[in-house]
Amino acid sequence: MSSSKISLKLLIDSKHNKVVFAEAGKDFVDFLLSLLALPVGTVIRLLTKSTMIGCIANLYGSLEKLDESYMQPNQNKDSILKQTITTQVTNPSFLLPDTKKPENRKLYYCSNHPGYVSDSQKSVCSHCRSQGYGTGYMSEEVKFADMNDSSTSTDTPSSEQGGYVKGLVTYMVTGDLSVSPMSMVSGVGLLNKFDIKDFGVLEEKVVELGINEGLELLKASLLSKDALTAVFLPKLN
Repeated sequence: MSSSKISLKLLIDSKHNKVVFAEAGKDFVDFLLSLLALPVGTVIRLLTKSTMIGCIANLYGSLEKLDESYMQPNQNKDSILKQTITTQVTNPSFLLPDTKKPENRKLYYCSNHPGYVSDSQKSVCSHCRSQGYGTGYMSEEVKFADMNDSSTSTDTPSSEQGGYVKGLVTYMVTGDLSVSPMSMVSGVGLLNKFDIKDFGVLEEKVVELGINEGLELLKASLLSKDALTAVFLPKLN
């Protein structure tokens, strides 16, 4: 999926060099909404600490350097630094690098409390300690069962393939990433808002989005009030 692309039609105000809005389908809107589900730690990993503004990257870096011996026995640094998205959104995932842990990741459980797992085989079972079982350790390795996920079959209509929004309509995404169903009224209203009276200044451009553009949109959504213009117009000029 890493080579997959999403097409996006932009309406551009060529006079002011600005994206007025984009006509978008389900995949792009699902991607934008999935940004709201990203843990802060995952955002920092995706954008890299050097590009982050403010102090949060320093906090992330200090935890990276902190020795595991300072962590609580039932905690580990990866649970904070390398969180994965738990939401069941699968459609837009190819627009961002995979943040999941390697498939050979191992999980361990305590034989007294098999319902709880840990990434570390040395973890002390807090439930044993609190319930008077002594000091139990998460030493038993979890066995993973093979599962075939048919939910993303190509035979399934796009509106039933998960995600956040239905795929039966076209959506309007403005430069500041506001999303609404596409309609003549909303389009005219936006042109009036930007005081565009000469339709001759409007141009349509189709752009392609992949992982690079996905990362740029994530960063622009945090730093810019006009993310679509910031990401796409430099590529078109």
